[in-house]
Amino acid sequence: MELSDKAEEVLERLGIGFEEKGEIFSELSAVEDEAAIGELTKSGYVIIEGNRISLSERGKKEAENAIRRHRLAERLLADVLDVRGKILNEVSCKFEHLLHKGVEDDVCILLGHPKVCPHGKPVPPGKCCREHREKPGKLVSTLSDLQVGQSGKIAYIHTKEGGVLQKLLAMGALPGSPICLLQRFPSYVFQIGNSQFAIDSEIAKDIYVRLVKVGI
Repeated sequence: MELSDKAEEVLERLGIGFEEKGEIFSELSAVEDEAAIGELTKSGYVIIEGNRISLSERGKKEAENAIRRHRLAERLLADVLDVRGKILNEVSCKFEHLLHKGVEDDVCILLGHPKVCPHGKPVPPGKCCREHREKPGKLVSTLSDLQVGQSGKIAYIHTKEGGVLQKLLAMGALPGSPICLLQRFPSYVFQIGNSQFAIDSEIAKDIYVRLVKVGI
């Protein structure tokens, strides 16, 4: 049974509460859409106990899928269409409902299996990520996957190491900056503006690049 957009939004909201705050139960009164609750209950995604609503095990998985679609939609809009600011979330909320099963994996592959959304929240991995599936024509790739001479603009940096992030920022590796890979071995050498820098392969994996066909 395919859920309505409203039911998906409620499911996603419950999933985020569980993901970010560990909330097992939410107050039923906080969910104002009775029709959406009815859909989710009928589908077996939620459990109602008194005035509390919680996700079933099946619901947790479906909520994770909804969160994945939303954050992939954000990445697609930000990295490919350059949508920024407050409108990003608004448009993503509408766009995510178009990413049905199977389609989101194609988007994920095109974006190079992003780890986080533009707000730094994790993108739940899909089957394509676990199988490391790739196909020609990726729109976003890590610097480590680029060929010598390939150019693009930095989409985002994904690293949990504060020192690495500071090092890259000092190099001018900022989102939107043009970047070109000059060398892969023995270290990765890239150019930003008129400056060239060398980094190891692990750091090169932290730089996600929106590819272009022409030089920078």
